[in-house]
This record gives sequence, C-alpha cells and structure tokens, in this order.
Amino acid sequence: MEFDFYKTKKNKSTNVLKSKLFDQIQDAFFVFTISEHNDYDMPFISDSAYEMFEILPNDMFTTTILSVYDRIHLQDKISVKQSLIDSIKKGQKWNSTFRVHLPIKGLCWFKVTSKREINNDGSIELYGRVTDITDLKEQDSKLKISEECFNFALETSNSGIWNWDLTENRVNYSEQSLKILESDTSAGIPVPASWDDIVHPDDLKKYNMALDDHFENKTSCYEYFHRILTPNNKYKWILSRGKVVERDVNGKPLKVVGTHTDVSSQKEKELELMKKMELYSEKNNRLLNFSHIVSHNLNSHAGNFKLLLDMIDLEENFAEKRETMKYLRTVSNDLSKTIEDLSQIINMENNTEIVVKPLNLNDYLGRVLNIVNAYSHKNNATVINNIPQEATINFNPAYLESVLQNLCTNAIKYANPDKHLTIEFDFFTENEKKVLTIKDNGLGIDLKKYGHLIFGMYKTFHKHEEANGIGLYITKNQIESMNGRVSVESQVGKGTTFKITFND
Repeated sequence: MEFDFYKTKKNKSTNVLKSKLFDQIQDAFFVFTISEHNDYDMPFISDSAYEMFEILPNDMFTTTILSVYDRIHLQDKISVKQSLIDSIKKGQKWNSTFRVHLPIKGLCWFKVTSKREINNDGSIELYGRVTDITDLKEQDSKLKISEECFNFALETSNSGIWNWDLTENRVNYSEQSLKILESDTSAGIPVPASWDDIVHPDDLKKYNMALDDHFENKTSCYEYFHRILTPNNKYKWILSRGKVVERDVNGKPLKVVGTHTDVSSQKEKELELMKKMELYSEKNNRLLNFSHIVSHNLNSHAGNFKLLLDMIDLEENFAEKRETMKYLRTVSNDLSKTIEDLSQIINMENNTEIVVKPLNLNDYLGRVLNIVNAYSHKNNATVINNIPQEATINFNPAYLESVLQNLCTNAIKYANPDKHLTIEFDFFTENEKKVLTIKDNGLGIDLKKYGHLIFGMYKTFHKHEEANGIGLYITKNQIESMNGRVSVESQVGKGTTFKITFND
C-alpha cells in the first residue's frame, strides 16, 4: 500500500489538519497584534491556552491580554512587560520566563517565545507559544540544591575528587585533591603513570593489584590506604577510592572517577597506638616471664633451704651439722643475689619518672671504656670509635651508662681466644631515627637456635664463669623504657653486632 501525501492534503482542509495537530500539543500558541496606534488584539489563541492559564474561553476574549497578565506573579510583571516593549520597539524576539499564580495548580513557571513581523500598514504581529516549564524548573532547583550540598560537603571534608579518561590517559583533579597531593594547582599531576613515582614502594604493588582487580570487574570499586610522596620529599597517608563509570562493549574501562582523602593524622595515631600496644604486650610478656622466674627461683631456694634444714635435723654430731651449714650459707648467698637481681628489675619497671637529658654519646662511651679497661687490657682489645664527637641522644644518664657497659663487657667476655679482639662503634641516622651499633669479632651466637632467648632473663649461651644471663635482659628493658629498640645480628665464629635504635 502506497501513501500519497499529496492526495491526502487535497482531500482534507488545512485548517482541520492544523486543528488536530494543535490538539496534540500541550503548549499554547497565539498571535498577538499591535496596531500603529498601539491597540492590542489577540486574533488567535489555541485551546490549550485556556487550560494552561485556567481561564474560561469567554473571559479570555472578553478581557483580552489582561486576563493572562493578571495571572503573572507580581514580581515578574515588570520584566514580562519590559521584554514585550523591547520586542516591539527594538525589533527583538519576545522571549521571557515568568511565574504565574493559578487557582488550581498554584505557582507555575511559563516561558513565552515568539517571532516578530511588521505588516505593510505598520502593525506588528507576534507569532508565539507559551510552554509550561514548571517541571524543568523544579528539576533545575533540585539539581542546584544537590550541587550546592555536594560542593559544601566537599569544601567541608578532607576529600578531593578526580576523574580519569583512559582513552586519552588524562586525569582531572579537583582543587581539594591537588591540595591533598600538595601539588601546584596550575600544573597538577599530568598522567596516571606519575603515580608509580609518588606511591610508596612498599605500597605500590598492593595499590596496583586493587586497581587491576576492579578494572577486571572482580570488585565493585577499589579502595586502598597508601602513602604518597609530596613535593617536599615527605610521605603522607591517603585513602584512594575509585569506580569505573564507563566501559566499552568488551568491558574495557574507559572512564574512572574517585576520591582522595587525607588520612595522615588518623594513620599516624593508628600506628602510634599499634606501637604502644606492642610495647604493652612486650611488657606484659616480660611481667609474665618475670613472675615465672620469681616463682621458680624462689621455690628452688626454698626447697634447698628445707632440704638442708632437714639434713641438719637428722645429723647427730656437730661436725656433720657444720659441714651442712656451709652449703646452707651458699644457698643463702644465691638467694640474696637472686633477690638483688629481681629488685633491680622491679625498680626499673616501676620507675615512672625517668629523667631524660640530651647526652653526648662519646662522653659516656669514654667513661664506660675506662670502667671496663681491665677487661680490654686483659684481652688486648682494639676499640674503633666512628661516633662523631658532637653525637647526642635523649636518654637517661644511668641507663645509657648501664647499656654501654653491659654491651662492652659482653663483647670482652665472649671474645674469641683465637682472634685479636676488635670492638667497633658506629653512629648514623636511619629512617629519621638515630642508631648506634656495637660490633665485635667474638665467638658469636647461633641465632637460629637461641635467637628467641637472647634477651631472656638468666639465659646464657657460652660456658663463661661470669655469665649470669641478667645483663642483656636489663639492657633491653632499659632501652625499651626509653621507647627505643635493640636488635642483634650474629654468626658463630664471626662475631656479634648489637643495634640500638633511639627514639630521637
């Protein structure tokens, strides 16, 4: 079947066609005329105008344009009138947006647009339409409120927004995001590849894994805490979040949006809390270990006392009793030494007001070396001191002297009899912390076998007559009470290195 538009047009009148078309359109159409004598008339207005302005047809034609003008919001009447005058006098199109008060619908937004023509007799005709834009205005208003709320949320938060166009490999950063990255707002960070240069090496692998998992649709979004290098060469913690918002037909990511949040303060507090928890855990473990030691040692001494006293009761002559009394004296001396050791540890653990001062490391090392000079002279040791003369640390004076003395005498006690003893001291900065190392070429310790026991109380690893296993235990406690750390590296037959990391 063929459709002949020309025959159709001939069979129906133009007016009927126009009428049916107008009925399908909700906008109001009008013709507005102004004679050369400024007489106003509205020769044509579509039926939809009556419903739009909620005016009866008789009222519309009885009062002409005034019936519509009365509906216009009081604050908009002047602007509508002025726009009409400008159209008439200046030859402009009549375009105006205004509010109207309707009896049923209430406040609505309308927009009038028109075409202007001048007739031969000097009269002006405006061919126009009125559109109800109430829904659009409400949507614009809601969108504006949403944008204002969104912008306010961004301004008052510590998060920045970025979007990444993967097809052009270009990233746009918000001002807040650049502020978090401490980057120049005019330059920014040009390409995503730059992230490999600023993400901390220890975090880069997991960061890329989180990103790749999301790109491969394994996760709904990606989220990762990591460190970035700022232009002043310092690292700060941020939380990166992102989501693919557009993919091609094969699922390949095209566009990504995300946020940066500065979490440095929270992360530093978290790390500090973890460090304190570790210290408390270690102190609890030491306390538990200490309680076991006290219980074991005191029970051992008590058992020895009871055994010797029972023997004295059973012995009949004075000579036998006297011999047993000698053993009793030995046990008594051992008990006194144990109590002395335990008291020293208790005093150290309970010392809540530890005096901390800036101390010259070389001054205290010289004093300690003089104290243990007898040992070094006996072993003919060579001391290599690489500590700068001005090296200072914040530490308790008594603790520093005790730590140095214990570690120096340890090196001398366990010197290799087949080697000339050498003790070397070094001082340097590592990860913004001051570090002291004490290295010797002595007997060394089998760390695979004894590493977990080396700082334990009453733990010895060499058959030395003066070894009592208390020195390293006290040394570790003194260093940790100053919020420092001590570690050891050792090989049997090659020597030992103690490393002290100070808290400044």
